Amino acid sequence: MKHVSILVPKGNAILSSVVGPYKILSAANRFLQKAGVRNDNFFDIHLVGLDGDQSLYNGLFSIHCDKTIDEVNKTDLILIPALRTDKLMEDLKQNEPFVDWIMNQRNRNNADVASMCLGAFVLARTGLVDRKQCSTHWAAMELFKRMYPQVNLVSNKIVTEEDGIYTSGGAYSFLNLMIHLIEKFCGREAAIYISKYFEIEIDREDQNQFVIFQGQKEHDDTAIKAAQNYIEDNVNDKISVEELAQKFAISNRNFVRRFKKATQNTPLEYIQRVKIEAAKRSLETTQQNVNEIMYQVGYADQKAFRTVFKKYVGLSPVAYKTKYNRAQLKYDRPMA
Repeated sequence: MKHVSILVPKGNAILSSVVGPYKILSAANRFLQKAGVRNDNFFDIHLVGLDGDQSLYNGLFSIHCDKTIDEVNKTDLILIPALRTDKLMEDLKQNEPFVDWIMNQRNRNNADVASMCLGAFVLARTGLVDRKQCSTHWAAMELFKRMYPQVNLVSNKIVTEEDGIYTSGGAYSFLNLMIHLIEKFCGREAAIYISKYFEIEIDREDQNQFVIFQGQKEHDDTAIKAAQNYIEDNVNDKISVEELAQKFAISNRNFVRRFKKATQNTPLEYIQRVKIEAAKRSLETTQQNVNEIMYQVGYADQKAFRTVFKKYVGLSPVAYKTKYNRAQLKYDRPMA
């Protein structure tokens, strides 16, 4: 039997990332018994809080914790749910007691630890992902990089695993994390059954197709902000790093250094990401072909465009258009 502690944070925890893992692990228990693998539950599941019940979403929902951290002496698997973004710093502070408890369980009992979405911010405070791969929601990646530069944050991964530490990407990608854990502890057959039962796409690996690049402008370097705005306002043009540095009267080397420090991207990466984001919008909303869109965002080489597009999106331009453009469909009634 594997003791599982699904943490119930104070404040703005995401309800689905508590209830979802509970339901999936419970279903895995039923499958293993029905398949004759076990006569009892494999996962001994507990909702573990700091001090009893928690109220969520301005009192609309509440979660009953059947244990507090003081009542759990030994656990085998800790699941850290997602937190909401609106009061993240406040929530991290009031949930700080979880950090020492997680470290205690890891050091004394070699507990596995898994975070979901913005739960990675709690996990990172333990130091367990220092110099390890970690994923989180794409919308919080720049903040995460600033707060935890020692962590190897990977933007594309749906699920990461390293030395008994697991993380998942944004929002409902925790479902893929749970399938991954089911396969890890119960085998492929159980994972396939659970994926079919809950209709979760198994072996989904890349979350880049969901990313909306918005530019990183939460910094105080006015010259770099001006360069960012120039790139975004001239997405149709071919722009070189040398031209940008000259335009803003900064040496090439200093410009690249300041740009990287301010935005977490090199100037070339930023130019590419802005252009690819513009291309994505056109692929989603117009009937232009890929070549037309490629020229509009300043590319002339089809191979180069496809390579850069797939690097940041995880799909080819054609595959992306096929998946996300529905303008050609005719609807019987207007959409709201």
